[in-house]
Amino acid sequence: QVQLVESGGGLVQAGGSLRLSCVVSGRTSSSLAFGWFRQTPGKEREVVAAISRNAGNIYYSTSVKGRFTISRDDGKSTVYLQMDSLTPDDTAEYYCAATRTASLTYYYRPHYQYTYWGQGTQVTVSS
Repeated sequence: QVQLVESGGGLVQAGGSLRLSCVVSGRTSSSLAFGWFRQTPGKEREVVAAISRNAGNIYYSTSVKGRFTISRDDGKSTVYLQMDSLTPDDTAEYYCAATRTASLTYYYRPHYQYTYWGQGTQVTVSS
């Protein structure tokens, strides 16, 4: 069974940076495509970034493009989300998600295409 454990959330001032990490266990991370999602109370979970198995294809939502960077290190079984130039609108619970896929090049955006989820890590950006 795949387990995902996020870390790196916290409180930061607007304009600051955080790096989220997602450590994978139970399966070789290289067989998985990953996504980072975020959710605030009363709103749907939204994808902010996604990465294919070979890291050759990456997706960013419009709201974070140019500020967030998703990456993966399969040697460390870890996926990262570097978040720069944070604004209060980025305040949310952030989730790492993974799905098994035979494709090296696909990334996935809808939350229902992901099988495995972490427990979430809270990011709060103060103004």
